[in-house]
Amino acid sequence: MARSRIEHKGGPIAVETFDARTPWAGDETIVFHHGLGACGAAWRGWMPALIDSYRLVTFDMRGHGDTPAPGGFQWSIDALVDDLTAVADRFTNDRFHLVGESIGGTAALAFAARHPNRLLSLTVSNGTHVGGAIENLQPWRELIATGGMAAWSEHMMEQRFYYHSLSAAQRAWYRAQQATGDADAILAAAEALAGADLTPQLARIEVATLLLHPDNSPFIPVPVMADLHARLPRSQLNVVAGTRHGLPFSHAKECSGMLRQFLEELG
Repeated sequence: MARSRIEHKGGPIAVETFDARTPWAGDETIVFHHGLGACGAAWRGWMPALIDSYRLVTFDMRGHGDTPAPGGFQWSIDALVDDLTAVADRFTNDRFHLVGESIGGTAALAFAARHPNRLLSLTVSNGTHVGGAIENLQPWRELIATGGMAAWSEHMMEQRFYYHSLSAAQRAWYRAQQATGDADAILAAAEALAGADLTPQLARIEVATLLLHPDNSPFIPVPVMADLHARLPRSQLNVVAGTRHGLPFSHAKECSGMLRQFLEELG
């Protein structure tokens, strides 16, 4: 594993790269974009299924993990795509595989529409193309104002995970990680997401796409993901039973296995 930072538009972006490919593996890279409150390390559970065949790149979005939120940053899905592009330009070949979850999934969709020739595949987990369809965002500002990020994190643990789906260590790590997020950044990013509508851009996305979705997300109902599936002609939809919005973390082994199979079938 190698840690580094790139400077982009007023501040650093923290990046981790992992390269343990076998000598006979190809030269393909997977870039991962996490969601609100998480960080690049949340993808570690995906790596055992992928690291022998792919170079893996994770990064912390602004206001998360080791990436600070610069003052005056103008939050938008386009701004997230710009950051993602900067990471991809630095750490990948011309074409790569892209995985995004939650707001990272929306950013990944927007990247695929803006750069249709750069992706080898696209994976979106618990994400949406229509921010206005997202439910249960209203309590966030009041929760943070009255109880701080610890209160928001506690609330989000219930929204993201069934209690039995995590070990005690996983639960403690994720709760603490959310509580360290930058409140202003998370609220501004959530507002940008709620105002996004990528529907007109979806026709540009022709790359093979894997869609992963929980059967009980309190934010994005299954019909929203089903609508996205219907609009992407080369997409495959897997709805995972007994899961909430934190699907990529709580079911990392299952999700990464589905991605590995998907990529091998692309061949």
